[in-house]
Amino acid sequence: MSPPDPAIEWRVSDALVPYTDALADMEARNAAIAAGEAREMVWLLEHPPVYTAGTSADPAELVDPRFEVVEAGRGGRYTYHGPGQRVGYLMLDLNRRGKDVRCFVHAIEGWVIAALGQFGVEAWRSEGRVGIWTRDIDGREAKIGAIGVRVRRWVTMHGFSVNIDPDLAHFSGIVPCGIDEFGVTSLVRLGKEVTREEWDAALIARAQDFLDTLDRTGRNSCR
Repeated sequence: MSPPDPAIEWRVSDALVPYTDALADMEARNAAIAAGEAREMVWLLEHPPVYTAGTSADPAELVDPRFEVVEAGRGGRYTYHGPGQRVGYLMLDLNRRGKDVRCFVHAIEGWVIAALGQFGVEAWRSEGRVGIWTRDIDGREAKIGAIGVRVRRWVTMHGFSVNIDPDLAHFSGIVPCGIDEFGVTSLVRLGKEVTREEWDAALIARAQDFLDTLDRTGRNSCR
């Protein structure tokens, strides 16, 4: 499926990308966009197992550092990334898409919720808890997607992750996003056999709605 906006570079990585390599690429692209030397970019990828620490990370929530721990520079606390979890990094210029970080996060949540809906997964926002939530197989609320962003010179970095079929036991090394009363789940755990290609296609199919929401943000609306 063709990306919706040819002015944005849409990068899709099939091989695992080491987190530190991706972080360096994001930082370079952020600076280039801010300088007017590069296009905006959306990057879909996966990482080898890694724990990343946001700016609010509490060392007490790093329970078992069995994997590399990287200071990410984004907002939020500890997050796990690994094979089977699809990550979307967004390097977008909010100077022309509305200088409202809250609305930017709200738009990301709506984009991911809409994509999950294409596979019959009902997901939602939860007041006071950033991320994407759904009903797990035991009936309890569980996180299926995480969001963490950074904005520098009004150009965004980082983005979101969605659990397609990661090893959920890997999350036990941390308190994911600092929330220990709720678990994590995945599409496969919910009985949805979704391939990486199918997930990417669902995201791209809904991307124009996401971009339109950002454009409306510039006109004082984030709904």
